[in-house]
Amino acid sequence: MRVGVTGHRGLSASVEGRVRELLEAAVGAYGPDGLVGVSCIADGPDAWFAEYVLAHGGRLEVVVPADAYRESLPEEHWPVYDRLLGRAAEVHRTGMTDSDPAAHMAGSEVLVGLADELLAVWDGMPAWGFGGTADVVAYAERTGVRVRVLWPEGASRRSDTHLSTPPEGPA
Repeated sequence: MRVGVTGHRGLSASVEGRVRELLEAAVGAYGPDGLVGVSCIADGPDAWFAEYVLAHGGRLEVVVPADAYRESLPEEHWPVYDRLLGRAAEVHRTGMTDSDPAAHMAGSEVLVGLADELLAVWDGMPAWGFGGTADVVAYAERTGVRVRVLWPEGASRRSDTHLSTPPEGPA
């Protein structure tokens, strides 16, 4: 089973803990034989999912949306990103240079194209910008890829994150 992930970044600690539980349970429900996790390994659900796939004995494939992608992520995430990229069985690249919304959406389209199912850490709300989680979910649905939404009941991305602006990069 080839499973991709998309999800909101910048979650509060309380929402993060609940999302981690949902992701770990979702990954654990797949048999490790033949499990391939596909992720852009951004900070947040992308990286947590990748870690759970590897811990569960699955294989990790990474999609790199742009050459400058790593540098667009928070610097404190770089060691995790580098470690996960180093453990990837395959790395897929879009060929784009700048880490901008167009590259992030292109990366998500590659990810969806590689997946049989998409796990979406999504609150059901519209994307904050082009290429956000809602856009990726809509793309997966248009292309016939099953989407499984993982979102803690009663959680709110907007009120819990205390962000004045959304984080840049894939959501």
